[in-house]
Amino acid sequence: MNDDPDNPGKPRVRSATLDDVPSIFELIREHADDLIARSLNDIVQNIDRFYVAEGDGRIVGCAAWSLLPEVGDVSHTSVEIKSVAVRAPWRTRGVGRLLVQAVIDRVLPLNVAQLLVLTFAPEFFAKLGFREIPKTQIMHKIYMGCINCTKHANPFTCPEVAMTLVPSPKRPD
Repeated sequence: MNDDPDNPGKPRVRSATLDDVPSIFELIREHADDLIARSLNDIVQNIDRFYVAEGDGRIVGCAAWSLLPEVGDVSHTSVEIKSVAVRAPWRTRGVGRLLVQAVIDRVLPLNVAQLLVLTFAPEFFAKLGFREIPKTQIMHKIYMGCINCTKHANPFTCPEVAMTLVPSPKRPD
């Protein structure tokens, strides 16, 4: 694992591989207060939806995504960006931005209706173009994930902020 050879000191973002699973697992565990825990098995099953940032010969950040289909209307499918974590020494160096942008670049060709995040860092996502929305607008996410969270008794009292980014419409070719 090397830093970007064209830009020493800058981390390199790439698709994750199975070799990265233990590092991703530990990175998410390091951010237990801010992220939902993920088992090794869950990371393995979703490795094709993870990106990692390498720096100084190790994994310094990760981000993942998942599809949130809307019942009955696939044109309203959303993508949730999740498990965004950056090791403390690498924060404020653009690592999080690179990881989230890698996810956005990957999912935009799917023509999803919106990208969602539930976050304790709304300022970070606002800089990337996300805007805050009421959690009542993402009931499919609440039903699919938040309802099983053991950190808070109620998804609507959870202090995470719901945010969305609506992709620009595609131009005709």
